[in-house]
Amino acid sequence: MSAAVIVFPGSNCDRDCKVAVERSTGEPVSMVWHADTELPSGLDLIVIPGGFSYGDYLRCGAMAAQSPVMQAVKKAADDGVAVVGICNGFQILCEAGMLPGALLRNKGLKYVCKPIALTVANGQTRFTAGYEGQAEVTMTQGNGDGNFFADAETLARIEGEGQVVFRYVDNPNGSVNAIAGIQNVRGNVLGMMPHPDRAFEAELGSADGATLFQSIYAAA
Repeated sequence: MSAAVIVFPGSNCDRDCKVAVERSTGEPVSMVWHADTELPSGLDLIVIPGGFSYGDYLRCGAMAAQSPVMQAVKKAADDGVAVVGICNGFQILCEAGMLPGALLRNKGLKYVCKPIALTVANGQTRFTAGYEGQAEVTMTQGNGDGNFFADAETLARIEGEGQVVFRYVDNPNGSVNAIAGIQNVRGNVLGMMPHPDRAFEAELGSADGATLFQSIYAAA
């Protein structure tokens, strides 16, 4: 599998994602600077990592969504390449119009950082097939603006078309319908607030994140 991690000014999980994918799949990962206009050829996976791109100024992910590399990311997604946006990466995907909805300030107005239990809401995706019926997984949450919101019409469409991939067992930030991760209609773009890159080995408290990357590898 050929994978790349996009690096924005303010990213702080880019190397975490690189290590997580490499250790989970055994394949090397390229790092791509946000100002680049092209991606490595033959990619199977693009990861947009967590962090605080552009310092979260203006609105989380809004400035990063306008970075030159995002045009290449959109084209790759249109061509069927798998794209995973984690935490700030989820915010960027929503701001770029690649996923529906928006991420608002946490309901409790506090930064949430802790292990989090999730249910696999859709196990028939290229991101979750490897869980093979596993109903609940554990990853790590770390955000202040992780409150997923969508209007009633959009929410009905997301739910009706099976776009919800993960839900919180104990909703930590007020996300509508306890949504923790969604995919696009085509099923090749995933945005999620919890960090699989912080839960890819048992020594980290959970290895459930590795299964997500391995699922993508198996589908490539």
